[in-house]
Amino acid sequence: MTAMLRGSAEPLATAHDLALVDLDGVAYRGHLAIPHAAPSLVSARDAGLRLVFVTNNASREPEDVAGQLTGLDIPTSPDEVMTAAQACAALLRTRLAPGARVLVIGGAGLVTAVEAAGLRVVESADDAPEAVAQGYAPGLAWPDLAEAAYAVAGGAWHVASNLDLSLPTARGFAPGNGALVGAVTAATGVRPDSAGKPSPTMYRMVVERSGAQRPLVVGDRLDTDLAGARAGGYPGLHVLTGVSSARDAVLAEPELRPDFVGADLRSLLEPHPEPEPAADGWWRCGDRAARVTGRTLEIDREGPAGIDVVRAACAAAWEVVDAGGTLDPSSVPELTA
Repeated sequence: MTAMLRGSAEPLATAHDLALVDLDGVAYRGHLAIPHAAPSLVSARDAGLRLVFVTNNASREPEDVAGQLTGLDIPTSPDEVMTAAQACAALLRTRLAPGARVLVIGGAGLVTAVEAAGLRVVESADDAPEAVAQGYAPGLAWPDLAEAAYAVAGGAWHVASNLDLSLPTARGFAPGNGALVGAVTAATGVRPDSAGKPSPTMYRMVVERSGAQRPLVVGDRLDTDLAGARAGGYPGLHVLTGVSSARDAVLAEPELRPDFVGADLRSLLEPHPEPEPAADGWWRCGDRAARVTGRTLEIDREGPAGIDVVRAACAAAWEVVDAGGTLDPSSVPELTA
């Protein structure tokens, strides 16, 4: 499998008709807006790009998410939000009949989604649930995880809203739902199914519902947002405002690579030049260039700062790796856009 960066002669906001936008690390971090996010998203919408916010967070209701975004100057309605809780409930319904008992370990958003899917929420493993739906909530504690373990060990189907190991907050990275699911897995030896990214389930649900013809995934995590885009066959934009860095993109395996890379959400409003091969193994993008010599990534030391150096480095590294060569990770610096 190979995957190289694409080019777009026009801004992505006009080249696509739907943006599937992640939240944490893209639109906001914790309760704080990410710089440039609000005006960029509003301008992209004004240019004709429909926005739907797709999040692995299953703890909150779509109404709450929409309210937070609106409060951050990104006007949003609940039907413009797709949560992992909704995808988890849809996955449960693929095997469970209406009225089936489900032990929900998570927040109000997951409870609401499971009930809306016609399933019966129970509170204990003693209620003989047919499934355990597990999602992140800040108030989860040992008794909740123990109850999930008892039910899974008893034969209940374990479905996780997502498997994100970390969660970006205003203070840094905290344990995510995947870390909590790991505790149940360690206790039972049973690996759960997951409805959240990197599964493309949520993306497909939104695209089918909207009838979009040219969707674009926008995210900050290569292992969830962009891996889900690859899995679903959707082009993906990696913005460098969250978990995965520019260096991570250069070192990414094909199944995790973005199609476009930008410093932040202003990249929705800009054309994306495609890196091109030049003489002596260099790959050039705009006024910057990079190449791999032996196992070492070389970056030209002259030229303006900006995202083009990241694009050139991705192209140079990916070409060598995809051709069967090797790249010394220690030769890849922390690149800033």
